[in-house]
Amino acid sequence: MSDKKLWSPTTTKNTLNLFTEYINDELKIDNYAHLHRWSIEKKEIFWSKFWEFSNIIGEKQGIIFKDSENFIETKFFENSHLNYTENCLQLNTNDEAIIYYNEQKHLKKITWYDLKSNVFKIAHYFKTKNIKKHDRIAAVLPNIPETVQAFLACAQIGAIWSSCSSDFGPKAIIDRFKQIEPKILIISDHYFYNNKKIDTLKNIKSILCELPSIENLIIIPFSNEQISTDEFEYTNWNEILNKRDKYEIFEKFDFNHPLYILFSSGTTGVPKCIVHGSGGSLIQHKKEHQLHLNIKESDKVFYFTTCGWMMWNWLISALASKATIVLYDGSPFFPSNEYLFDIAEKEQITFFGTGAKYIDYLKQNKVNIKDKYKLAKLKTIASTGSPLVQESFEYVYSFIKKNIHLASISGGTDIVACFVTGNPNMDVYSGEIQCAALGMDVDIFDEKGNSILQEKGELVCKTPFPSKPIYFWNDKNNQKYLNAYFNKYNNIWHHGDYCEKTKNEGYIIYGRSDATLNAGGVRFGTAELYRVVENIENIIECVAVEHSLYNDTEVILFLKIQPEVTLNEDLKKIIKFEIRSNLSPKHVPSKMFQVKDIPKTKSGKIVELSIKNIINGYNVINRNALANPDCLKEYENIYQELKKN
Repeated sequence: MSDKKLWSPTTTKNTLNLFTEYINDELKIDNYAHLHRWSIEKKEIFWSKFWEFSNIIGEKQGIIFKDSENFIETKFFENSHLNYTENCLQLNTNDEAIIYYNEQKHLKKITWYDLKSNVFKIAHYFKTKNIKKHDRIAAVLPNIPETVQAFLACAQIGAIWSSCSSDFGPKAIIDRFKQIEPKILIISDHYFYNNKKIDTLKNIKSILCELPSIENLIIIPFSNEQISTDEFEYTNWNEILNKRDKYEIFEKFDFNHPLYILFSSGTTGVPKCIVHGSGGSLIQHKKEHQLHLNIKESDKVFYFTTCGWMMWNWLISALASKATIVLYDGSPFFPSNEYLFDIAEKEQITFFGTGAKYIDYLKQNKVNIKDKYKLAKLKTIASTGSPLVQESFEYVYSFIKKNIHLASISGGTDIVACFVTGNPNMDVYSGEIQCAALGMDVDIFDEKGNSILQEKGELVCKTPFPSKPIYFWNDKNNQKYLNAYFNKYNNIWHHGDYCEKTKNEGYIIYGRSDATLNAGGVRFGTAELYRVVENIENIIECVAVEHSLYNDTEVILFLKIQPEVTLNEDLKKIIKFEIRSNLSPKHVPSKMFQVKDIPKTKSGKIVELSIKNIINGYNVINRNALANPDCLKEYENIYQELKKN
């Protein structure tokens, strides 16, 4: 933990201030702690007031919060109705709704008028194919405007959306979509990554064979090239948009009507299908966008993401705040390391979101953004996906922009939202997430379920919130749902993050709690170890896991190092010294191994559990969930070495 203050808010009035004024006639709230306490103690008033304040289009009526003895069975806005897409398409002007770039510097801009028109045409097509509410529409697509349009058309008619990133292999696609039985599949003919053209149709026949529920296939020509195949029947996307027929009705669905199905990482088995509601997702996203990140009408909002990560869903909801969304598809480092900031400068982006690993990479490669770009309109940088370490916080202020709100945010696919997040009215301290999100009853528990402060423990949420999953797909008696979040503490959401609440009322996440390490009786998170090691010259990345011995455990550190460098005794001494000096002698690993690669999920998260299973003699159940499963062979060889000793 650091007490180093990096930024203090300006006196400029923001949306959080305006909301506080809106509710303050009776409450007299004078600080964020008071506001947060009120938002969880008076849920029904808070969420109702925010609905009104943010001008959600819909029919708000009846009981706002229906409590239950069972966390899962509680309901928000049970008698209220809305249409998610109607809320995203409030404007009908020639201003920009979507700005799109890719690696080839291709630029496309979609106006609000054209976005609405295209969504209506696609919705009409879905209707002609007899798609009804609750039917599933699946997509394997890059992050392009067409993906947004297809999703909004799906939501407009009450169907359920689900998507995978284009880089998912056939087994990973089948594992996900076979469970939910979609009627329509939408795919692009190809995409680009790192200047390589990748054919996405080569596996489509085998995918369709395994998905008998698919009645219609739609292919989007990624670069408007001619699709050259007669191997299967399909509809060309352009044919849909070239027709004049439109479906322009916004039917109001239940607040808890299913909007999309997101998938767990699937590293411990077939991915779980998490169903999120339209109203819960919308109101939660609008709250985070407007109150926590000060996103306003006409802002330009960018998040580097694929369509297989929940941050894509989060980004699209910015349309409901009448903001322009900026999409990028491809490698963030092609054609140059600073290309995303080149886009930010050209388009005068106001909000720039990315994964922590992207910022870590820029820091490690000493990329100096501020000397090349002014970024005059940029107000906020957001980071998520993994913990943002102190040094990366400080890199942002030293080498990207000095006067910037850096919002480290954390939640997950499970809630398609954040538990802890940014606050435009609070100081930014190095390495700390600023606050618990409004309406989220966040706490830190020890193993016995006691609330703790300034100690490391488990991140929990003690009471319900609107964006909790409405259910898991094909989950009899909610068994998967209960096992996922409620096994550790009775009727309290256990999120699985190893975390600490600081004296500044902020939060530090130390990694996943199922990946914590125990050395000499001292439990610590992997993130704090990685922070130290990855700041050592020539270390690209590392991962640490526990290895079980006969009557004890030891910590083993695996290191991905610059190709020209070898893990010799001198480098080991440096690593041990830095760990001992910055953490403690007990944090020093028992063994170190150099590896070529580190296993990650498709969204770029390190999978400690796969390595832990291998070096302790267990199988990795679902290798298809990994972006780079071939690298596991190296760890299997290391396991054989460990067995000999």
